[in-house]
Amino acid sequence: MGPDVPLLNEYKQEFFWKRFPQTLLGGPRFKLGYCAPPYVYVHQAVLFLTPWLFGGIGTLLCQLQLLRELHAAVLSGALMFGAAAAVQALAVYAARRSGPVERLGAPNVLADEEEVEFTHCVGPETVRFIAPGKRFGLNVVLHTVLAGVLCGFGTWYVFLGRMTALYGSVGTSLVVFIASWVTLCIAEYSLIVNTATETATFQAQDTYEITPLTRPIYVFTFIAVDLADRFTGPFPELQLASQVLHVLFLFLPLLWALGMLSPLDALLLWAMEQTLVFGLGGSPMSSNLRLLVMFAVSVAVAGCNFFIPSTLGVVLFSVSMGFLLSLDLSQVTTLCCAGPRPASGGGSWGRRGGASPSPPSTFGWRLGCREILLYVTLLFAAMVEASLLHHFLAGDPPRSLAGGSRAPVITSYLLLALFVLCWVLGEVQGAYVCGGVFLNPLYPRGISNVQTFNQSSRGLHAAAAIRRVLLNLVSPFAMIAYLSTDKSLQRLHTASLSVGFTRAFRVVWQNSEEALLQMVVVVSVRLVAGENTLPAWDHLGTALQLLLLGLLSDRVVQFLAKLKFTLTVLVTSWTEKKQRRQSAGALLALNASLGPLLLAVVALSALLAAPLLPLFTLPVFLVGFPRPQRSWPGPVGTACPCPDSIFYQQMSGSLAVALRRGLSRGALGSLSPGSHFLGRFQDRMVWIMILERGYGYCTVNIKGLELQETSCHTVEARRVDEVFEGAFERPERLGFTQGLNQHWGNALIPCATLPVRVYSDARNVLSGIIDSHDNLRKLQDDFMKALVFLLLRYCVEKRKGFAWNAEEGPGVGGRKSQSSQPAQSTCNQRVETVIMESNVSSLKLRQDSSSLTSFGDWSDEDDLFGPQQARRTVALVSTEAQLGHAALQNGPSLPGSVEMDSLFENMALSALQPLQPLGLGLGLPAVDKGQSAKVFAESSGSLPPLNFSCPRSEVFNLSTGWRTAPLLPSRLQQLRHLFPEEWFQFNLGQFAPAVQDEACDDMTKALKEDEALRELHALVALSCLISLGAESSFTSPSYVYRLYCGDVPWTDGLDWLSARKDLYHLTLKAFRFGFKLLFDQASLGPMEGPEELFSTLEEYERDWYIGLGAERGWHDSVLQEKPFLFSLGHDLTMGTYTGRVLSLQDQLVQVGRLNGEGVRGQWANLSWELLYATNDDEERYSIQAHPIMLRNLTVQAADPPLGYPIYSSAPLHLPCL
Repeated sequence: MGPDVPLLNEYKQEFFWKRFPQTLLGGPRFKLGYCAPPYVYVHQAVLFLTPWLFGGIGTLLCQLQLLRELHAAVLSGALMFGAAAAVQALAVYAARRSGPVERLGAPNVLADEEEVEFTHCVGPETVRFIAPGKRFGLNVVLHTVLAGVLCGFGTWYVFLGRMTALYGSVGTSLVVFIASWVTLCIAEYSLIVNTATETATFQAQDTYEITPLTRPIYVFTFIAVDLADRFTGPFPELQLASQVLHVLFLFLPLLWALGMLSPLDALLLWAMEQTLVFGLGGSPMSSNLRLLVMFAVSVAVAGCNFFIPSTLGVVLFSVSMGFLLSLDLSQVTTLCCAGPRPASGGGSWGRRGGASPSPPSTFGWRLGCREILLYVTLLFAAMVEASLLHHFLAGDPPRSLAGGSRAPVITSYLLLALFVLCWVLGEVQGAYVCGGVFLNPLYPRGISNVQTFNQSSRGLHAAAAIRRVLLNLVSPFAMIAYLSTDKSLQRLHTASLSVGFTRAFRVVWQNSEEALLQMVVVVSVRLVAGENTLPAWDHLGTALQLLLLGLLSDRVVQFLAKLKFTLTVLVTSWTEKKQRRQSAGALLALNASLGPLLLAVVALSALLAAPLLPLFTLPVFLVGFPRPQRSWPGPVGTACPCPDSIFYQQMSGSLAVALRRGLSRGALGSLSPGSHFLGRFQDRMVWIMILERGYGYCTVNIKGLELQETSCHTVEARRVDEVFEGAFERPERLGFTQGLNQHWGNALIPCATLPVRVYSDARNVLSGIIDSHDNLRKLQDDFMKALVFLLLRYCVEKRKGFAWNAEEGPGVGGRKSQSSQPAQSTCNQRVETVIMESNVSSLKLRQDSSSLTSFGDWSDEDDLFGPQQARRTVALVSTEAQLGHAALQNGPSLPGSVEMDSLFENMALSALQPLQPLGLGLGLPAVDKGQSAKVFAESSGSLPPLNFSCPRSEVFNLSTGWRTAPLLPSRLQQLRHLFPEEWFQFNLGQFAPAVQDEACDDMTKALKEDEALRELHALVALSCLISLGAESSFTSPSYVYRLYCGDVPWTDGLDWLSARKDLYHLTLKAFRFGFKLLFDQASLGPMEGPEELFSTLEEYERDWYIGLGAERGWHDSVLQEKPFLFSLGHDLTMGTYTGRVLSLQDQLVQVGRLNGEGVRGQWANLSWELLYATNDDEERYSIQAHPIMLRNLTVQAADPPLGYPIYSSAPLHLPCL
């Protein structure tokens, strides 16, 4: 798509220009898009002006001195309450009148969705259109009462006498009075009549009708300041604030329309988060519940500090509570609730639907004796240090070198030295230094091997260990020593100092790096000032100085990040040809001419900690509404899963371990909640977000982006690769220009490479292998050898007590050791359920229509062209069903239908890669399944017993039913030469020691000479060969592919084979083994002898899963981290067959830091564009590729329903101590 693609299509433009005036005015719909009677507009205008009318009555009576101000306000409120009650009563009446009525006939989908047929000026449809009413009765009462209160207080707020007292001018007061009533009318209309869709939308749905309260709450806030000014003493600051707010009150409708004021839910979360972080020393939380609990506990701690009479008690309480609240308390909760089970700090891994592995046994992943001992030791040492220093040294002059103690000065220089050392040691850990501008010459480059990389990084690891000790163990105690001896503790019992020291003693542990920086600034100011005093600065005290510095440093960092994002949008709108719209020049000129205003917008967004919103990602900047750092209201971990999600699910555990090392070493830079990182490996993109930060832990969310790359995704992925290559590849020659970051303007700054255990994906086109006649002729022999091997191995496993797990399908590997006799349970009943296995995946029988069960046994005897049977796939049988579920019967199915169910039930099957070649399996003879089953059962009972010459041969005996194939003996005898007798005897020699109590060569020899045993295995193997239709050499690649997929054409013995599920799975598994042998020998050369062949098959059984990518076994094997996986595919568009090999190995994953403010700004625009403008066009401008801003990847990484990551982990708590 070109750069001039419409920002909104024609339909959305019309929709937007109908919605925006409604938002601006608070709810009245004066632009409908269709003809409506005049009374519709008159009714809305009258209701809109009703508060002004009632307020005017009260104001007039007050100006005529007939009523006092308070009585006039009460009268206006009472009148508004009565009007609001009447409106709500009419809405309830209209809803009851129109509730039972149902519109008949098909709806006209071409008509406007908002079109209403009006019949009368007070008809039910007119009332419902103007005042839709409330969904909850409680809201009817609450909103009605609030409407009256708002009108009363609003009348009091804008009295002309009050305006004249504030501004001293009648003309100014009159202008403010008129404009203020417009704001009040807008707030009243949205509360009681009809609520407009807000541009500031946080939740996708307003379930509890909170939106109508948003505008009135802001009005009440302004009124509260005015009331405080009225009833308190003469405070010039409060009077000035009241004057400014009365002017700002006039612009509230514009601020609401621009979406700069937060909805109530976002405002509450944002306020709690900002107070917790900057006022109480905490961290943003990974969930709303954790934020609420932590906020309440932290406020309680600050309140306790205010009431503790002793300064020593305050110090001890602040130190202890600051340390405890900075720990990962989720581990304590998990330990109390789950006992010895793994804590969520290391064991969640985001694995949903698969077995959760135990967390690593290294320090910190779970709360154990070692962790508790360390925490208790640190807490005890900190309290002892703080109490002793405060008792003996508190009150000593901090700047005096002569006289008194020198401890404060020594501590000051120690803090400076610690800061410099930690900064230098942390700076050299990453690929770039000085904010990503210069390449780090100490960082290893051009290395792809993990072991070599680790060896080259030994020096950096040693430096990181020193930094970790200094930052996590030495620095907190040095800062506690400085705070404990501060003289401002003597005047602690003020609210500001209580809050300040609560924050100071906590942030020492919560974020040691930031606390050290802030304390170094305070120390530096005091050392530079020397004996001079700074009255205003010194009067604040150390605690408040640190609080202000923390807030200031955060806002400065936000301002610089937002400024870089602004410049990126501005510059690339012209320099990137594919981003250059026709309006680009005009927008650049406008921004240049309004440069100070642009800087003011950036500064205001930084001051409010709100995202900077580029409208449609164009250089048109607005201040988004303040919201929490997570940006989204829902719980962390929602995604849009697909078959590729399992690869991210598998790597999330190993990536978490690698992130833990990178974070603790400082390789990823200075961490703060809200930071975003991007990881790249082969075709995988990993989005990492820091959610929470504390002492010794960090909470992250890992998202996986789609693997099926679109054109936009490919463009940005290519640029990401270029950025990483510039950082991690060895430059051809050294120089100043080669030492600079050539991509510094990009949103991505490379940080480090992390060794992660992931699957490497290799795909090969099998042209020349699967279509080679020599290879196809050899496939039959390889299949027979693999089948002999698996039959003997099956007997050995059965002897040892392992049961064949039929539910995992015919793929190789992934079997679990279980008892051969399943446990009986009173809660379960045994039901034999036929599961049709399609060539797409292991599938469940879907019976969603009760009408199918009425057909009984379906028969094709009435077919016009004679008896035929629809092509059928072989069934895999499940033996468990829950009590209370109807047993699935041997299903009637419509001729030609395919009954299947995707492994991913919430995804359309059309999204899966088709595996079925076209034009196969037409018209095959029909058989009576019931009769054939009876024949097999009867024949199994009449078989003669086997007379083994060796007593140990009974171990390798096969099931009696496996000898009952409905095949003529002469036919089997003709194929007797295909049975590999030498290979059979060699396998007996290999497996015999496993079933003997002690090694005995004579017994092994007797087994090899047992003719009955050999003939038994030959009979079963040849029966399976004929049942697959493989008695002659394979001549067609399509036939091989069909057999590999389990789509077995009908043969004489197919029903017999499919009725014996274990033997069928062994046969299909053997065929896949045989094809893998063909693939390996064609690629690497033939096997040198039976020993190599046996070891290869053992390796297949132990380390490989050989099957299809859409099977359940493939999914489980990836999550169980099977070392290798192989699948055969068919590309219908190219007409080629492909082989796919996944190998599990340690690989270097490249990780870079993203501009967090750029991400938040694009997500804010995405929220506005989809939730308000409803611009869900898949080809819209704001989702097109942008190689500098990485716009398409950023949109993908947003939480659903706005974004579409295919994997998202639960919050992962990583130990970083």
